[in-house]
Amino acid sequence: MALPLLPGNSFNRNLGKEKFHKSQHWSYCNKVSMLVGEDKPGIGGEPLPGQKLKPKYSVFPSGVGSDAPSWVAFDKQVLSFDAYFDEEVPDKNQEPYRIRHCKIYFYLEDDTIQVVEPQVKNSGIPQGTLIRRHRIPLPPPDEDEFYTIDYFNLDTDIVFYGRRFKIIDCDQFTKNFLRKMGVRLNPPQRRPDDPYTKERQKVIDSMTPLRPYERFDTLRQFLEHDGHVLRFYGIWDDTETMFGDVREIVLHYFLSDDTIEIKEVIPMNSGRDAIPLFLNRQKLPKYAPVGLYQPGIITDRTVLNVFGGLVGNKGRYILDNRKTGAVHQEFYKDCDLRIGSAINVWGRKIVLCDCDEFTKEYYRTKYGIQDFTPIPYKAPAPLKVERTFPPYNGFGSEEDSLCSCMGLLPKPPQKDFKKFMEKDRQGLESNILRFLAQLITTDPIDKDRKFIISYFLSDDSISVFEPPQRNTGVIGGRFLERNRIKKPGQELYKSELPEYYRAEDLYVGAKVCFHGHVFLLVDADEYAFNYMEKHANEFAMANINIILNKLKVLGEPRSREIKQIFAAADPQHATIIDYDEFRNLMLNISDGTLTEHEIMTLGRYYSVRDETEMDATYLLAVSQEQLKKSNFENFGQLLAHLAYNDREKCGLLPSDKCRTVFKTFRIPLADDLLRALLAACEDCKEKVNYKKLVDGLNWREHPIPTFQTILIPLQYEDEWSGQPPTLPVKKIKYLPLLEDVFGIKD
Repeated sequence: MALPLLPGNSFNRNLGKEKFHKSQHWSYCNKVSMLVGEDKPGIGGEPLPGQKLKPKYSVFPSGVGSDAPSWVAFDKQVLSFDAYFDEEVPDKNQEPYRIRHCKIYFYLEDDTIQVVEPQVKNSGIPQGTLIRRHRIPLPPPDEDEFYTIDYFNLDTDIVFYGRRFKIIDCDQFTKNFLRKMGVRLNPPQRRPDDPYTKERQKVIDSMTPLRPYERFDTLRQFLEHDGHVLRFYGIWDDTETMFGDVREIVLHYFLSDDTIEIKEVIPMNSGRDAIPLFLNRQKLPKYAPVGLYQPGIITDRTVLNVFGGLVGNKGRYILDNRKTGAVHQEFYKDCDLRIGSAINVWGRKIVLCDCDEFTKEYYRTKYGIQDFTPIPYKAPAPLKVERTFPPYNGFGSEEDSLCSCMGLLPKPPQKDFKKFMEKDRQGLESNILRFLAQLITTDPIDKDRKFIISYFLSDDSISVFEPPQRNTGVIGGRFLERNRIKKPGQELYKSELPEYYRAEDLYVGAKVCFHGHVFLLVDADEYAFNYMEKHANEFAMANINIILNKLKVLGEPRSREIKQIFAAADPQHATIIDYDEFRNLMLNISDGTLTEHEIMTLGRYYSVRDETEMDATYLLAVSQEQLKKSNFENFGQLLAHLAYNDREKCGLLPSDKCRTVFKTFRIPLADDLLRALLAACEDCKEKVNYKKLVDGLNWREHPIPTFQTILIPLQYEDEWSGQPPTLPVKKIKYLPLLEDVFGIKD
């Protein structure tokens, strides 16, 4: 066994070093009166008469043990001793003295001692901590010294403040520590008994009857298993009786008091009353009696009348420990419940077929059961009769006619309100897809007619408008009212709802039939292209990844040939070709499998566009018109408010900050127009020169005379007439396309 830590210098205070006393006295040094200690020797270093000099050095060599201080080396290490002391009890014949047992704790880190007396029930003596933890001095005449570990051993007496304690034993850690320190331990002593405690125990034992009453203590079982319930699933086969059938039940066994309750699973439309319980919670006997017992027959104890009414009006009664005439019943316990076992529930045979996971784990732990194969007990589910609806009879819409078949009280068809709120027009987001179409016909007059097909995403409705054209002989206007349009080729009178045109059915190059009129979609507005590319997961024709994969499958065997075709189309090696030539090449490569919309998606993705910013002059002109109509002239206060928010005094503010200031100032401008105006006035760091912006809005001092200076007119989507977009695709960069499809970098 390893030796304990023996700190070199700091262990002196713990093991064997003499403690210096606190008392001091006055003396003279160089004819000066000074306060010195009593340990100062006399002339020549000789001790004075009756003086004991303390050793200057430890008895342990400095090289032994650790150099750590004692409060670190012996932290949380305590020696524990069993001791007792006798206390006189004057003026009392029952106990001339009293033996009081206690614990003595010696803390190695600082030589402090604590004495604790364990509390005894109904002792009437203040017990607990007798001596608080501190360093205890030795008895006189050595009161200037303190107790150390050297004074402790078994079968020894120690005196704490005039009270003598007898040490009789210690714990194993204390024994090991003292042996390592070289202390020879005395044999432990027997613990003496207190005479008064022995006499008192005799009286208590004499009061205990030789035949105690039977004790019914179920508190422990209740505390351990409260809330623990075993659950079994079973059946009660009642087919032997008239009109009987198989009933499904659920049995609950409560471990807290060994009671059972049974619930019946009543199926829907069974015709039975929904009773709360099949069997109320109670202890279930194994064998049902022939008849019911009268109240008072079955009791926990039997009472015998010994002298009832013979001596005066008082009677004497005792409990019959032999339980003569008691009715013994056996009740179901948890060990009697198993999967496949049958239990008798007051004459009804119930078979347990399955249990839950908690019950399985309980039986695995307590009884070691591993087989929990369930017994099929549920009747096969009846065949589900498919609900069919009568075919559409032509009155009203299909949805309205279907709702009349759902119940006795017909309700109007419900619209998708959530979709309507999400896809309705919000600011500049119209959520309307517009396509340019033309009729597919042999009539030379109708062949040149153009139509604008608008698809409303909020309710999947479609409207067709024909813009007026000069010298055509056809009056333009509304061609088809806004409504949902069925796809052609469907049976008219059927039970299922018809299929309507969806948003993914409309794309450039698609052919649609609206009430017998076949249209070819030849173009779309910029908003439709952007919306379909933004929601590419819904529109396969605008999903660039799907198109590239299709093109890769088509052109993988001809990659070298395709490369040569593109190289021949670009003799100048500018890596840029026209869109018309690009379209012809894609039609040739794909053999017509790529639709017009897919080719346009590729062209838009790999196009070379001249991005032009929106003319800020036009936006300022529109803003001045709105401010002029609202008679807004507080431009000086607006500029001061913006300058106040400019902490750096640089004349620039972020766009969000400017918008917040404009909203706080309640400037009469629409939010969409304000956002566009701030975006047009931003610099490369997304900051706005607010002084220049306010001067541009000041219609009094800097009016914009006419709209003739505007270069790019602002076109709203509602006024789109089917003309080509303002930013058409003209040039295509084909090298990135070849690299994405075939991995060709040359």
